[in-house]
Formats: sequence, C-alpha cells, structure tokens
Amino acid sequence: MIAPLVGDIGYAAGLLGWGSDVLGYDTARSTDHGWGPRVVVLVDADEVERVRQAVEDGLPDEYDGYAVRFGWDAQAPGHHVTVATLGDWLRGQLGFDASQGIGIADWLVTPQQQILGVVAGRVYADDGRLAAAREALAWYPDQLWRWMLACQWSRIAQEEAFVQRTHEVGDELGSQVVAARLVRDLMRLALLQSRTYAPYTKWLGTAFTRLEHPDGLDTALADAVAAAAYADREKALVTAYELVARRHNALGITEELDPSPRPYFDRPAQVIGADRFVHACLATVTDEAVARCGLIGSIDQFADNTDVLSNPEAYRKFIDVYR
Repeated sequence: MIAPLVGDIGYAAGLLGWGSDVLGYDTARSTDHGWGPRVVVLVDADEVERVRQAVEDGLPDEYDGYAVRFGWDAQAPGHHVTVATLGDWLRGQLGFDASQGIGIADWLVTPQQQILGVVAGRVYADDGRLAAAREALAWYPDQLWRWMLACQWSRIAQEEAFVQRTHEVGDELGSQVVAARLVRDLMRLALLQSRTYAPYTKWLGTAFTRLEHPDGLDTALADAVAAAAYADREKALVTAYELVARRHNALGITEELDPSPRPYFDRPAQVIGADRFVHACLATVTDEAVARCGLIGSIDQFADNTDVLSNPEAYRKFIDVYR
C-alpha cells in the first residue's frame, strides 16, 4: 500500500493498539461503533512526514464497504492510518520505548492490555523493526513471572477464608461477592500459569475460555459464581483450587505441593492454603531487585481503574511504587 506511493523504503505495518479486532475478539457487534479501516505504519524518522502526506493524498473514501474516515462519540471523523517511528509509537502505546530495552519497573507498571496492543495484532509487512519489539515483549522475564505467580497466589490467600466467614455471619451477598473476586483471581492465575497476557475486563473471560480446560477448571469457576447456597459455592471453589494447584505442580518451578483442600486453621472453612504456594514461588526468586518489590504485584494485580490502566501518563507514575 505504501511503497508505490513513496518509493522503496523500509517499513512495518500492522493492526496494532486499541480495539477488539487487535485481540481477535471482534464480532459483528463490534462494527456498530468506531469501526473502519485502520493500520499503524512504522517508518524511519526522516520518512514520517513524507509517508503521512502520501497516505493523506492516496486514501480512498471507502475500503471494502467501510468509510475510511470515521469518528465516534467525541472522536472527530478522520482516517485512522497512524504513521510514526517505532519508538514514538511504542512510547504512545506503552509509555516507554521497548525497542531500547525493558527494565523491571517498565514491566511492572505496564498493563497487560497495553502490551497486547503491541504483540497481539496482525502484521501485514515488516522489515524487522516490529518483530524485534514484539519478541522482546512476548512474555515476562522468568524471575518476574515467578514473582507475579507468588503475588497472584497471595491475593487468593488474603481472601480464601472470607467466603465461609461472611456466610457464617449471615452476609450471603458478601459471600457471593468474595467468591466472585476469587474466581476472577483464579482466572488470572490460570492465564499467568499459561504464560498468556490478560486483556481488560470485557475480554478476560474470553481469553480464559480460549485456554481450553480439559481438567474442568472453567466449569468449577462457573459453578462457584452461580451457586446460590454456601455449601455449593465452597465445593466449587475448592475444586477450582485443587485444579490450579495441580497446574502449578505441572509447571515444575517449585517443589511439588499437596493440592488437596484443607481447613482454615480450626475454622470450618475449606481452603487450599494459598500461602504455601506464595512461599514456594518466592523461594525460587533469586533476583534481588525483583524480590525487593514485596508482594504488591504488577499494576494489573493491584489496580483495576480504567482511567489508570488505559493511560500511559497515569500508570507510569506508579514506577515510584517499586522504588
């Protein structure tokens, strides 16, 4: 598309950044709002303006039946062919230029949805510049991954006994809410175990489902959310706990841990004892810089505000949390 307009230059082009189509989750419903042709074109700095002008001059009014220039809500109509250098585009998408290296704090403050905007979309052409960045961002370094697993198990450890305790005091709604929170944390744990980035809330269940679950984890979690009675809720949760514990053991990254449910001290609640998995994972974290971060987790593990997680300028402020 670009080369005939501006000559033989090196470039990369792909469907990147925002949108359900980048993730491969779009449906016919997606076309009713902010939908149309778009692409990111990455060129050298001295070619940016020339390519932008060529795009502006050469775009048709329609492509494949869709208006090329479109808007939505407060977004004014315009074309959505972004032309930039790789570094500038990465800074806009992530808040830093990942092609120049990725530090621990960069990994930890960058939401997984933003990383997916780089690594998940289709690439139509690449002279090598984009592939290198996508490869660098493909998954967390091993030490960070182990630490994040510990942090995710920690979230479960913090609340696993509350499903019974809230029920015990007659707070059935509270018990259901805690169970739902634990289900979400178990879904995110399963994604981490599978080395799969978690998209934002709308598509979390879709990403989890696409992992496939021959062990029945998806059914156990659905039963936990649907359960009207405490006994059924706890039964479904402890089934799910045992399944993710077995998945943990299959990773082979720690000593094997007993996956059986157990009482919560001398109380009647049945739990997995998630703190055991926290300590086992932390014991394998030998990078002192990672270990010093405590158990706060990455930004996706301690924040879920959309205005933070979708705005690099906002979430980059959290770098100080890790210092």
